[in-house]
Amino acid sequence: MRKLQVDILGLSTSPHTNGAYALILYELEGRRKLPIIIGGFEAQAIALKLENIKPPRPFTHDLFKNIADAFHLRVSEIIIDELHNETFYAKVICEVNGEVHEIDARPSDAIAIAVRFNAPLFVTEEIMNEAGIKEDHKEENEEVQEAEGMAALEPAPDTLLDELQISLSEAISNEDYEEAAKLRDEISRMKNRS
Repeated sequence: MRKLQVDILGLSTSPHTNGAYALILYELEGRRKLPIIIGGFEAQAIALKLENIKPPRPFTHDLFKNIADAFHLRVSEIIIDELHNETFYAKVICEVNGEVHEIDARPSDAIAIAVRFNAPLFVTEEIMNEAGIKEDHKEENEEVQEAEGMAALEPAPDTLLDELQISLSEAISNEDYEEAAKLRDEISRMKNRS
């Protein structure tokens, strides 16, 4: 299992998701992004720590950090290692008294813990290949074509899958990662059916 290190690009929301957020991870040594839909509480817990805002009372993830510190438990890394039915799974890799333990977790909770421990985040190559979204350099290509006096023409879509791929590229260009995640999942469903 090859691991790719990722970091948090940001959080975005949309009025269509009933309070859910898209957490965007980006590949440190690549050009892919991985949007993961998470709940509002977890998004708030991650955002508060990223912004170094200390709540008046500890949140659940802060409480976990305090307990871990009291018992000399160290979180060494987080890995998002499974994807089943559009649901991501993660592991919190902990070390205490020289023993390493893998604890099953939701990615949103694992990442909320990781930011408190300054632990590195990883995604397996398989997950990134399946659910990652590659940055498109279409804008650069259009500028080159315009500079050469050529019109930048998009190929006409001949299938629904082609239309979805084009919509996915547009969503990424517009940084609408929530829509991109939905389109990615629909494309994946279509490919699995064929």
